[in-house]
Amino acid sequence: MLPRLALLALVWALLVPGLSAGESRPLVAILGAFPLELAALHKEFGVDTRPNGFTTTTLHGMRFERGRVDGHEVIIFQAGSSLVNAAFQLQLALDHFPITHVLFAGIAGGIDPALQVGDIVIPDRWAYHAEAAYLNEDGHGGYIQPAFFQKSETANFGMIWPRAVRVIRDGMEKPQAMPFFPVDAELLAAARRALPKLPPLRQSGRVVGVSVGGVGVAGPVFLDNAAYREWIFRVWQARCLDMESTAYAQVCWANEKPLLVIRGLSDLAGGQRGPNPVKAGDLGEVFDHAAKVLHAVLDELPE
Repeated sequence: MLPRLALLALVWALLVPGLSAGESRPLVAILGAFPLELAALHKEFGVDTRPNGFTTTTLHGMRFERGRVDGHEVIIFQAGSSLVNAAFQLQLALDHFPITHVLFAGIAGGIDPALQVGDIVIPDRWAYHAEAAYLNEDGHGGYIQPAFFQKSETANFGMIWPRAVRVIRDGMEKPQAMPFFPVDAELLAAARRALPKLPPLRQSGRVVGVSVGGVGVAGPVFLDNAAYREWIFRVWQARCLDMESTAYAQVCWANEKPLLVIRGLSDLAGGQRGPNPVKAGDLGEVFDHAAKVLHAVLDELPE
């Protein structure tokens, strides 16, 4: 009897026209959202220094680099900044390649006051913070609720009333509200095994913290507002905030693919004093550290 992954590869080769036997091997997807994140992953996995070790496929303008790393067949690509790009581009990859696991490494804004710039967080679940209704004030300190609107149990931020997105996948008869999308338990366990083996990671001379667990949130905004940041932490106890990860989590949930998201903190999402000091060109260590943690997690997975 064929092993499970070999059977998956055979089925995929039959279903997807034009795939050769080598292209049909199961792949671990390694993602970044924008060019600097992708560059850190290319550097970590030697995509540009081992040109003969990777082959390139282009779909709808997206480049996919396939190769073998430490006994793993991987496909490395940029899966888009913003929720819409993230969902579309990851689904495109899942539709065209035999991807078995999805690993992401990139940057985010820190929400948890206990965290500092440079720290790395690996949340165990993801939520949307801006899936919401925007309501009119009623003139008496409240807000006018439309007749069809079911009041959210989540505390509002002024006119913004969060609502859980409604989702459906195979096996469900109707959509259901999904406040959180879970991260794969086996990948979280792999991350916990990997962390003690990592050498100390330093950001501006400080050894940064690397932790697993807690909530991450995503939305279609770059957050640089202290009051909104405090509300996010109060409502979700979120550790970090970005513009893609919950979309990745939803797509992986719908496709029943294991996901792990690793985020290095580039800034404090408005929690700093004065102007936000974040400059992408100054964040090389943060990008590199997130990629190194992803590599360590990959090493913990069965070949």
